Amino acid sequence: MTEPRASIAFRTAAAADVPAIVALVESAYRGESGLRGWTTESHLLDGQRTDAADVGALIARPDSCVLLAFRDGALVASCHVERQGTAGYFGMFAVAPMEQGHGLGKQVLAEAERIAREQWHCGAMRMTVIVQREELIAWYGRRGYRRTGERQPFPYGNERFGIPRRADLCFEVLLKEFAEVLA
Repeated sequence: MTEPRASIAFRTAAAADVPAIVALVESAYRGESGLRGWTTESHLLDGQRTDAADVGALIARPDSCVLLAFRDGALVASCHVERQGTAGYFGMFAVAPMEQGHGLGKQVLAEAERIAREQWHCGAMRMTVIVQREELIAWYGRRGYRRTGERQPFPYGNERFGIPRRADLCFEVLLKEFAEVLA
């Protein structure tokens, strides 16, 4: 019998959290550690996923926060949530590879949606996902996100987003409209 997992504690990130966030995001998306989880992009991209300057800018930006999830005091997940007009934006989602597949991602996504709905009174949440990430798009679909058909180009030539391993990468916008918004 498996022991129950400790509960999750959430808080928003501060500047002192930047190195831990960068390490978590890199571990979930790139390199050998990313291969242990199912969210890796290693088959699509090499290089970095983010860096300290980018994470610091997200933390400092108005109407933006980096949400952190801790289990037993250890950082196990993070995401960026931002108010963009009447919708929230969800991005830079990372779950530690050894924590993937146990429902933590669902909890983090739900908390990000709660922030957008209750604190910012947003009517929807948007995100962009690399089109080739069909399994990930399907995961979001099971959580109420729909494909909009809107595409955004991948920033080829900007190594801040990674070094593409193929020439056909692009993002698709996913959207979830909230049934009710607290005014």
